[in-house]
Amino acid sequence: MAKKALLVGINDYAPIGAGGPDLRGCVNDVKDMANTLNVLGIVPAEPKSMRILTDGRATRAAILKGLAWLVAKAKKGDTLIFFYSGHGSYVADVDKDEIDKKDETICPHDYASAGMIRDDDLRDAFSGLPAGANLDVFLDSCFSGTGTRELGALAAASAENQLTYRYIEPPADYGFFLDSDPTIPVRGILKPSRGEKQVVLVRGLNHVLWSGCRDNQTSAEAPIGGIYRGIFTYALCKVLRGAGTGVTRRQADARTCAYIRSLDYAQVPQLEGTEASIRQKVFT
Repeated sequence: MAKKALLVGINDYAPIGAGGPDLRGCVNDVKDMANTLNVLGIVPAEPKSMRILTDGRATRAAILKGLAWLVAKAKKGDTLIFFYSGHGSYVADVDKDEIDKKDETICPHDYASAGMIRDDDLRDAFSGLPAGANLDVFLDSCFSGTGTRELGALAAASAENQLTYRYIEPPADYGFFLDSDPTIPVRGILKPSRGEKQVVLVRGLNHVLWSGCRDNQTSAEAPIGGIYRGIFTYALCKVLRGAGTGVTRRQADARTCAYIRSLDYAQVPQLEGTEASIRQKVFT
């Protein structure tokens, strides 16, 4: 049975160097996740099993190519992991005859020129996954524009607390349509809709999705132990390394949420999957 992971972390957004909407904790998140997967024996830290894309190497084309590698020749019992730490956003679905929803996105290094990666792109990449293959998707990002209300309210506090939020405003050509009708609903990434619960059961889902925050919240990074890290990724890795692989996904999620609360951060991670997958042990 194969064990494979694609880990993406982007601090440096185009242009290379200062000037883009840069972050500081995403590459550290990748290192934390890679070390955690290796130490726990989930995915060995070897080039044939683990691929890492950071900063300028994490282009749209490279990420999509990495996703194709991740699911290639997948079979029942395989352990597959896609981890993304970076900016998120959303765009109007202008490919339809009517603008009836927003597509959530992740932002590759070159998103400004090459475009964002939509939930549709991720769904397409995972569509051929065979039954019984275990795919966990981790997204430490913000997606919904409703989170900007929190951004405004915490602007002053963020300067003092050194919090940085992982959200990019939609590009102007899409943002115009979104701003013209604020009632357009947001379609949750990788599924038709998302609830307000900490754990969401989705019948027929062929993967498990771990989100760093709910739709109406912001996913943040901050200096923890003197090093910038994503709050969600830091807490999740801390929980996994403490509990090992004997806990279920539901238990790992609950402990991660509790740990984030103990750090006095407001974001609430969300776990989505089938009832069976949520009850199973992590990465099975």
